[in-house]
Amino acid sequence: MTQVNQKTVLVVDDAPANIQIVNSILKDIYKIRIATSGSKALELVKVAPLPDLVLLDVVMPEMDGYEVCKRLKMDPETRDIPVIFLTGQTEVEDETKGFDVGAVDYVHKPFSPAVVKARVQTHLALRGIREQLAQQLLAIQKELETARQIQLSILPSSVPKIDGLDIATRYVPMTSVAGDFYDFIIVDENRLGVLVADVSGHGMPAALIASMIKIAFSSQVPHAADPARVLLGLNEALCGKFEHHFVTAAYVFIDIQNGTLKYAGAGHPPLFLWGLGGVRSIEENGLFLGKFSFATYTSTELTLMPGDRILLYTDGIPETTSPAGVEFGADAFRQFLENEEPATSAAQFADQLLEELSRWSARGPGDELDDDMTIVAIHVGSH
Repeated sequence: MTQVNQKTVLVVDDAPANIQIVNSILKDIYKIRIATSGSKALELVKVAPLPDLVLLDVVMPEMDGYEVCKRLKMDPETRDIPVIFLTGQTEVEDETKGFDVGAVDYVHKPFSPAVVKARVQTHLALRGIREQLAQQLLAIQKELETARQIQLSILPSSVPKIDGLDIATRYVPMTSVAGDFYDFIIVDENRLGVLVADVSGHGMPAALIASMIKIAFSSQVPHAADPARVLLGLNEALCGKFEHHFVTAAYVFIDIQNGTLKYAGAGHPPLFLWGLGGVRSIEENGLFLGKFSFATYTSTELTLMPGDRILLYTDGIPETTSPAGVEFGADAFRQFLENEEPATSAAQFADQLLEELSRWSARGPGDELDDDMTIVAIHVGSH
């Protein structure tokens, strides 16, 4: 091993004879740094370059090895340095105490040169592996953040401004990148197409397929007024492009001037429409996208009235589970919609729905979700 790559071992023991023995065993392999007390060890461990491993006697005056180890593990600068205790004690309780304060191993006295070398070599190798994994994890996190930024860039930067429509969206990925997707086709000042899609699975593969949906959807502009044709075009574009995933989707075309809504679905949760006539669940589903080239789709047309509410969403909403494992489900969902205040804006509604789901799941802001969640809420006003 070259001098540049040679590892440094800090040996801490108040007995000169023990230090001499350990030094004679390791000096030809590692750089040896010596401390004869706990307080001196805490000084030398901070000297650059920091030691790669500490061999620490348990029984020392003033400050024993347990206290030294505890302090090393409390310091962010030294907590990752492996500590091996040197001890003549063989009781299980003593060894357990050492592991509790953060030691990785024990070497018992009298020292066996082969055992000392093996233990030191093993834990230096393990530390190297941990550091390599940490670097790889950091690189993956950086790549995921880049992917997250790219994915966010394919989502609409703002909601369309259509006179007579109040629109709000919420996009809550389960991980850094997700398989949910939504987009709009603005035909003119009175007509709007809205797509919500959900790729099976999670993470990078689902996110890449969501990017494919973005490209495929952009080519459907000529058919925006025909929801069944839009879904057919998406299915044609996606079929044969992936094997282990599928896509559910819902598409709505709103003509605010004529007061109509056309809807078609592809294996997607039903559209909710509610207002003075109560809550209606609208389902007009064909096969999900990307799997069956022979799939066909149909649409249904509904009349819109001022005060109506429209909700498109992904299945992460109804499938949110409580701590007891109970899904939010259709009944709780419908009850929430029935209790909505008529004066609530689309943005307020979307936030209140997410708050309700947080209460149901008892999750905090940083807790992991069951699934990606997307909401497109539309409130119809007077035109």
